[in-house]
Amino acid sequence: MPAIAAAEIAGKPAPTLPPRDCTLGGGLAAVQVMDARLSAAGEAIAAATGRPFAPRDAGAVGGGCIHETVVLSDGAARYFIKLNAAPAPGMFEAEADGLAALAAVGALRVPAVVAVGGNERGAFLVLEHLEMRPLTQRADGTALGRALAALHRDSGEDYGWHRDNFIGATPQANAPHRSWPWFFAHRRLLPQLALAVRNGHGGRWIRDGERLAENTGAFFLDAPPPPSLLHGDLWHGNTAVTADGRPAVFDPAVYRGDRETDLAMAELFGGFPESFYAAYREAWSLPEGFEQRKTLYNLYHVLNHLNLFGAGYLGQAQRMIARLLADLRG
Repeated sequence: MPAIAAAEIAGKPAPTLPPRDCTLGGGLAAVQVMDARLSAAGEAIAAATGRPFAPRDAGAVGGGCIHETVVLSDGAARYFIKLNAAPAPGMFEAEADGLAALAAVGALRVPAVVAVGGNERGAFLVLEHLEMRPLTQRADGTALGRALAALHRDSGEDYGWHRDNFIGATPQANAPHRSWPWFFAHRRLLPQLALAVRNGHGGRWIRDGERLAENTGAFFLDAPPPPSLLHGDLWHGNTAVTADGRPAVFDPAVYRGDRETDLAMAELFGGFPESFYAAYREAWSLPEGFEQRKTLYNLYHVLNHLNLFGAGYLGQAQRMIARLLADLRG
């Protein structure tokens, strides 16, 4: 996340669910931090920009869920850097790929990727430093809603993505498929349910979840949704407004899928101005049945939070599965 942390951008999530846990798990306690990873990042910046970069100041930024975050400066230029001593293979490369895909559409302000690299001390991702403020005003929400609708107009042929990536710290499978219900069941719900079993959360509710996944097609009896380009992790902590007033997004989990999934997650934790939802619907209305599908789509994220943060999300997941199965019974 560039410039400022999630907690600084948007405060704590609204209580639709227990607050999303994004405390820094880091080791950057001091504002003046220099280590081998930052030295390597400085060298990568110089190579990428073609100008010397000798790091002078490293300001630790709190609030990240997974990585240590630092603003690195040589006195003339600043960059936002993510650090991880032991990231999952390809994690930063996948994030850089997603940011580049979002930026290419041009609908939203996205921090430019400067460099990705690492050494024996860990890996780093260097991003453009953006000055930002919280997305709180009515005009902010309107601008974001319109821009998100424009992003979603970018459509492909298949559901998925050309590479796997991550939703938070959890691997996210994206092998393309022509059927959206099949993709959502087999690439989203079933892997999270299997992971929940491995994490010790087994029981009858898992079988109920598998039965729900087998019948996902019942929620899509009308025309299939277009395979829109999605942010993929659109909670309010991953949005902001730049100093020049443009809506910005970051920390994506990009793939092509039903645009309703982004809107569903935006409602999961709340925090967006009402003008955001109104502007989106004005730009591109939602098909009938969104309220029901919203629960289905948010089940994926609740299951992921169960697997990342523990049993505090178990009851919510069980209730969502029960509600969706009841909807299928009519």
